[in-house]
Amino acid sequence: MYAITIPEPGGPEALVWTEVPDPEPGEGEVLVEVVASAVNRADLLQRQGFYAPPPGASPYPGLECSGRIAALGPGVSGWAVGDEVCALLAGGGYAEKVAVPAGQLLPVPEGIGLRQAAALPEVTCTVWSNVFMVAHLRPGETLLVHGGSSGIGTMAIQLAKAVGAKVAVTAGTKEKLDFCAELGADVLVNYREQDFVEEVRRATDGAGADVILDNMGAKYLGRNVDALAVNGRLAIIGMQGGAKGELNIGALLQKRGAITATSLRARPLGEKAAIVAAAREHVWPLITSGRVRPIVDRELPMSDAATAHRVLEESGHIGKVLLVVP
Repeated sequence: MYAITIPEPGGPEALVWTEVPDPEPGEGEVLVEVVASAVNRADLLQRQGFYAPPPGASPYPGLECSGRIAALGPGVSGWAVGDEVCALLAGGGYAEKVAVPAGQLLPVPEGIGLRQAAALPEVTCTVWSNVFMVAHLRPGETLLVHGGSSGIGTMAIQLAKAVGAKVAVTAGTKEKLDFCAELGADVLVNYREQDFVEEVRRATDGAGADVILDNMGAKYLGRNVDALAVNGRLAIIGMQGGAKGELNIGALLQKRGAITATSLRARPLGEKAAIVAAAREHVWPLITSGRVRPIVDRELPMSDAATAHRVLEESGHIGKVLLVVP
């Protein structure tokens, strides 16, 4: 088969489409013939040499995919060769085939194309696990989403609105904010021109956000605490703004706030399977009913993964960028 390899860490040009050995499904795994994969910022970090796959995972980038089951490994039940699926991966999505633990498979939702389904596993599992399973967003509460036009952001907006929450978002252009509004966002903050702390307080009569989904890390740490409501929950899922920041514990105490930080890729198989099962139970009905949909900015040939990485690095997208197997 062919896959995107990274002979040496570097820029987008470090991604090389080349022939590699086919994977073999092990105990409890299935072999998926990949139709499409979606690009995540973690893939950019791996390409740069900063985010190695967990032990035993495929060395190729790609944290999600869609395709058809080509073979079943020992001990797998409930799936059949030919089933159309999408999958949460620890790696290997940028390839023609990938071996996947059966607990990380999801059926392609009714009404969603097989290619588009590649945009679902990572965002649905990330948003549902952080915003709902950990931060427990409830109807009537306010969710602040940083990077509202990203793949994570566009899914968070839709899921929060589906459960009856109010949504505030940050983004850097009017085009991106307008798209967030189309998805249902109530409060639109251009982070280049406005202070999100002030805007969220104004929109909530001074109360603040009950839950904040943050991809920035250190840069926004203090201001996120300022933007929290009393008993608010800050869920950190990224470090685009740095890894080390100062925290005013007194301010957090006054808010009786909670801060969590999670990653998905290196979790044990059982935890991943539980999150996938929760996404299937709670999110898949919203997708099949048409209330929630994957947001795909563009599709590119998988062999041109370098262009897709440049698009993400330049933040020139809304939603997901897909890589399609030629």
